[in-house]
Amino acid sequence: KQGGGDCDYSDWSSSKILIPTIYLLVFFLGTTGNGLVLWTIFWGSQEKRRSADTFIANLAVADLTFVVTLPLWATYVILDYHWSFGSFACKLSSYLVFVNMYASVFCLTGLSFDRYLAIVRPIANAKLRSKVSGLLVTIALWTLAALLALPAMIFRKTAVLIDMDRVTCFMDYSSVATNETEAAWEAGLGLSSTLMGFVAPFAIMLTCYFFIARTIAGHFRKERSEGLRKRKRLLTIIIVLVATFAACWLPFHLVKTVYMLMDWEVMPLSCSFHAFLSNIHPYCSCLAYINSCLNPFLYAFFDPRFRQACAAVLCGSAGHLAAASRDKSASFSSGHSQNHPSKGGEQQQEKQCPNSQETLLHG
Repeated sequence: KQGGGDCDYSDWSSSKILIPTIYLLVFFLGTTGNGLVLWTIFWGSQEKRRSADTFIANLAVADLTFVVTLPLWATYVILDYHWSFGSFACKLSSYLVFVNMYASVFCLTGLSFDRYLAIVRPIANAKLRSKVSGLLVTIALWTLAALLALPAMIFRKTAVLIDMDRVTCFMDYSSVATNETEAAWEAGLGLSSTLMGFVAPFAIMLTCYFFIARTIAGHFRKERSEGLRKRKRLLTIIIVLVATFAACWLPFHLVKTVYMLMDWEVMPLSCSFHAFLSNIHPYCSCLAYINSCLNPFLYAFFDPRFRQACAAVLCGSAGHLAAASRDKSASFSSGHSQNHPSKGGEQQQEKQCPNSQETLLHG
């Protein structure tokens, strides 16, 4: 890069132990937690689902799709940034990173707008928050995320580093740019990803929360306490999700933007600071990736209804396994008609587990 080409980075290097450890930890927690979220949502009855559940489910799918690629990136770092999985895996893994970023922030924007409709525009709420509109929003959300992430699929490639026996996975703009215009391509795509994947969605969210806060101040005191608690609980969870996403992704976007501004000489170049940004960028990426495993724990911490739904799912699964085991045992018994273990088992199951299915983020 033109701005930092004369800087010496020999004393700067990222950890080849900590970063892969974080990647693998996010992989295990993300697959388990987001898998449980999806299981909880789709195992419950459709009648009790709310429009918010659509965005929560899509958020879990986005995180789950991304975290399954993290073992590849962990191996990449362990091998001193040698990519041994081929060009297609390089393209696809990089593509899923950006699909996750866009889909996640779009889901959070959708959740914020859903709360805006429910609280500020309750009349329009019933028309816009139907199953059909939810399906259309889901299709639009994933289509836009897939399109915006396409540069990673198009420009990512693998190549052998000069004078080094390593294959790297990097962005290559040579098919559309010359040496003189490559920096402009990198700048344009980098800033557009920050604008579309962070700045613009958060501007929409903040606008929604401004009107929500104004409505709460003026009208919530007139509502019954139970309705107030339900809305506040869901609103609190969504605000925590948004704040957590911002805290995890802001350093990534900020470091990337400042780094590029120094490369283009828009900001004065300081070799020590440029090297510092280059060194902490992998850790900022780690922090952004950690967001993909945090959401299920946030649900569990802030929403007692989610904990109850998880308990119902786990108890229901245990009940099915126990029933299957009892049926198998009964088939080998003497077949006395007075023995009905399954009925008693069901009664016992009802005592141990919640007697009604609570939908994720219900209320």
